[in-house]
Amino acid sequence: MKKQFVVIGLGRFGGSVIKTLQELGHDVMGIDQNERLVQEYAPSIPHVYVVDSTDVHALRQIGVQNFDHAIVAIGDDLQASILTTLIVKDIGVPFVTAKATTDYHRRVLERIGADRIIMPERDTGVRVAHQLTRSNVIDYLELSQDFMLVEVLVPSHMQGKTLKALNVRAKYGCNIVAIRKRDGTLNVSPLAEDKGEMGDLFVVIGNKSSIVRFEKDV
Repeated sequence: MKKQFVVIGLGRFGGSVIKTLQELGHDVMGIDQNERLVQEYAPSIPHVYVVDSTDVHALRQIGVQNFDHAIVAIGDDLQASILTTLIVKDIGVPFVTAKATTDYHRRVLERIGADRIIMPERDTGVRVAHQLTRSNVIDYLELSQDFMLVEVLVPSHMQGKTLKALNVRAKYGCNIVAIRKRDGTLNVSPLAEDKGEMGDLFVVIGNKSSIVRFEKDV
């Protein structure tokens, strides 16, 4: 399902989130108070604004309250990160993900109501974008610039079907290289007759475009 995201903070992490969200087909708005960063992203983001995210009136004026999900990617200004998170929650954004740079920062964000907290040293922007937009995506790993691996919960429409019947290589261009069963066992190099059941995970490898096609169907 296509969603509307607003990313607040256009540093390296926020920019990575925006790029991946756009590749996944979602509507994205970018915000930063740094005019240079906004100008840098203007050619690739239809809606990007120079705005002080701690100014509730400015956020309302550009319609932040109408978005499905806000990602507060401010990391170098603790006060701005906390105030922005409070404001976007208060004006009615249904789901707010906030970036934390320290454990203390994370605890404060939890207390003020951030729905999800990410730590940049652990979670890359690309990985976070995939996890936020696909409820079945459990983990995501970039193997190189072009290839990646994802772990996804087996969706209901794929449960009980053999890998041969699913034929993901022909449909999406990627490969199911393992099935992690719900009891924790791992079936490496599964056979064509093997199946994924409810609670199992498919471990899928492929290039970026094939993984995106696969994720859109799970």
